[in-house]
Amino acid sequence: MLNPKIIDYIFSSASIQRWNDYPRMVELVELDKQAHKFIIAFFIAKLEDDVNYTHLIEAGIFEFLRRVVVTDIRPDVFRKALQKKAPEINKWVISKLKDSIETIDNGNFLNKFEEYLNDPSIYKKERFILKAASYLATKWEFSIVYQTSAFLSDIEDVKKSVEEEIEDYYELIGVRKIALNKKLAKIIDLSGRLRFQKRWAQTPRIPETSVLGHMLTVAMFGYFYSLKINACDKRLENNFFTALFHDLPEALTRDIITPVKYSVDDLSDIISEYEIIKIQDDILPYVPEKIQEEFSYYLGLYDDMKDEFLDKINEDGIKIITDGLVAYNYNKYNAIDGLALKQCDKLSAFIEASLSISHGIKSKELINGKKEIMKGLKTIQDVDFKALALEVDFAFGTTGQTQARMDFE
Repeated sequence: MLNPKIIDYIFSSASIQRWNDYPRMVELVELDKQAHKFIIAFFIAKLEDDVNYTHLIEAGIFEFLRRVVVTDIRPDVFRKALQKKAPEINKWVISKLKDSIETIDNGNFLNKFEEYLNDPSIYKKERFILKAASYLATKWEFSIVYQTSAFLSDIEDVKKSVEEEIEDYYELIGVRKIALNKKLAKIIDLSGRLRFQKRWAQTPRIPETSVLGHMLTVAMFGYFYSLKINACDKRLENNFFTALFHDLPEALTRDIITPVKYSVDDLSDIISEYEIIKIQDDILPYVPEKIQEEFSYYLGLYDDMKDEFLDKINEDGIKIITDGLVAYNYNKYNAIDGLALKQCDKLSAFIEASLSISHGIKSKELINGKKEIMKGLKTIQDVDFKALALEVDFAFGTTGQTQARMDFE
């Protein structure tokens, strides 16, 4: 499904600083910007016609990986460089990533990546939506930077440049709604605020990851899982967006760490009930009406309950599936691999802890957290998440890796 090399690339984006030549009141990193971009792209796309969501997801991942490789180039310089040296830059990007991705989906992922970079005529609508979403995510970041940069001589020129760019995307209904501060803008703002909530808040880590960035890592793991099991297009789409939005309610409830959530009797049920109320009152009213039912499905709402991590289909009403989704791998069933996405969620948390320990920042919370997470990793539809976690642990050279193998293999 994945390998430690590409996982390391994905998580390296949590260390890539943005706007690092301006004073900032908070850290702004590439992983969070890319996560916000995907969320914005989803809502823009849902207000358009003729969007291929598999292409939207893949184009976003391709651009994310390219950006990770060319991290040292400023965005504006990078855009100009692409205009004149795109073939050379893209060839270099592929050469850097090839060892990490050539085995994914039997080489098909690499082939699609190369085709995307070398042929700008494909995925045209999806590229345009992603460009608009990238601009809006950048504009949201700049509103933070501007607060602490008013004394700089060039800040008004930057502000003018950022504000003028929006005109390039006015043909998209979602962009106009966000620009006019309509209801949709509130969801964009709410999701953006998840970058301020840090994961593992009770212990220091390097790199720090936010709830927003975590949502994207889980979504990308869900995408690669979907490739591994040869999921149909709708199932792949559902898996990606369910994972991308799985922690959105935490913008309203804040992150409650797992040991607390499940150690106090009935607390998890109380939290779930409260999340449902907050979703219905403070999220769904601002989601475009025509996708509210679909969005509720992604958030895991069904029969006055909430659980995004259950296997389910939604053909003529939501049904929970307890014997696997192999028989439902057709677009008409609208399937979600909730159990596998829970494993992706756990794997992402395991990597967050393992990566910090590999950087020399470890605590009893991280060490114990890794052990507890490992106990919950399992095999879903022939994808062994525990083996992948051990492989990552070994590749990162994490302290205790040998003992971990002895304990859990």
